[in-house]
Amino acid sequence: MRERRAGARQLALDLAGAPSYAEEDFLVGPSNEAAYAALEAWPDWSHSVLRLEGPPGSGKSHLASIWAARAGALRIAAADVVDARVPALAEAPALLIEDADRGIADEAAFFHLLNLARERGIATVITASAAPDAWGVATPDLLSRLRLAPCARLAPPDDAVFKAVLVKLFVDRQLVVDTSVVDFLALRLERSLAAAAQAVAALDADALSQKRRITRPMAADYIARTTGEGAEDG
Repeated sequence: MRERRAGARQLALDLAGAPSYAEEDFLVGPSNEAAYAALEAWPDWSHSVLRLEGPPGSGKSHLASIWAARAGALRIAAADVVDARVPALAEAPALLIEDADRGIADEAAFFHLLNLARERGIATVITASAAPDAWGVATPDLLSRLRLAPCARLAPPDDAVFKAVLVKLFVDRQLVVDTSVVDFLALRLERSLAAAAQAVAALDADALSQKRRITRPMAADYIARTTGEGAEDG
């Protein structure tokens, strides 16, 4: 039988259905400490607009949510910034504009909103997975304005943070695993929070079906099935 432990906290991730973006669950490490410090510096910013960039699963949605809660920011997807909504958006105390790399539907409205934010001193965070040149922006003035905005970048989780994420994901499911399992997975999984969450969910299901604890050989079998390559379990 597998062992479970009560009192687990949930870890907020950049994944659909994640239940919480609690500040106390954000794990700060070398991969994200500069971005964390940049948002921590609010409201003492020298520029009203800050780009927050990082690959999926790096924690940018979590970090942006922490800042939005502190700043009382109005949240909106970049694709939803249209002319009719600009007046109300420009009255917000702060703005969180999310997923700009997925497309800006109304570039004129977006540019107008950034101008109003600068004029009125409205702190604005824009999240994306890449720099503005990769967003498909066609308006030269808007692209120039975005390029000039300060940028805080998150990298994929470093080794210490990634292992801590795995541990917290297991704890969240009330699972107790040996450190050798965590070390094994950390060396072989894609270095993203999404990959960690998928692995833990699959191993939880495996352990339940087999009515046994999660072991290193079980983790090796998961790696072999998902990569198509043999995995050492020793």
